[in-house]
Amino acid sequence: MERCAHGAAARTFGGMTETVSNEIRVIPPSRVWMRIFALVYNPFLWLGEIAGMRSRRSALLGDARGRVVEIGAGTGLNVEHYPDQVDELVLTEPDASMRRRLTRSLQHTGRVARIVDAPAECLPFADASVDTVVSTLVLCTVPDPERTLGEIARVLRPGGQLLFLEHVRAKSRFLAACQDLLFRPWRGFAGGCCCNRPTADLMRANGFTVAADDSVWRGMPAIVHPLIVGRATR
Repeated sequence: MERCAHGAAARTFGGMTETVSNEIRVIPPSRVWMRIFALVYNPFLWLGEIAGMRSRRSALLGDARGRVVEIGAGTGLNVEHYPDQVDELVLTEPDASMRRRLTRSLQHTGRVARIVDAPAECLPFADASVDTVVSTLVLCTVPDPERTLGEIARVLRPGGQLLFLEHVRAKSRFLAACQDLLFRPWRGFAGGCCCNRPTADLMRANGFTVAADDSVWRGMPAIVHPLIVGRATR
């Protein structure tokens, strides 16, 4: 059963107040800035990709299986790393500018996938219909992480998995304080990204069993250095 309509969810969550850490209500990024952000996204991440993120993506997505749904697929940096053995690949992305880049990425790589215009808080898939959900650098950005995790749990089949690669709130008090201080300007620049979100804690609080390794996102600003990479199940 599909629980919600895409348009209603987009309106509902456009400017929602965050409920974790010290996050505060902010104005959603403008459409003009998001068009610019889609253009600069890959160049901005370029150094981080060659400094280790590409290899992390490849290792993580090598475990994707069955029917795979990636939330917030963005410009398609994961596309080339999916194994050929997956039964079906569906890429969800609610931003039109990102979707255009995503379409070009699919054309460039020759990967067969379906692109769906949908927010992570409202996935247009039936209950227990997905084997693998993929989230890379997305749970930091969704306006309502609890609802997103609830949707992921809903669409996963028994025995299904959430593969994730996310930057999170730092364990270092000093770096966490810097994340809090720079939260507002970073979120405005990075398309709604919350640099201080305790994502692993949120997963566990929403009923997931989490197996994650800590890592460092080298080649990027220090406030997004702390990474967790792993697998979550229900």
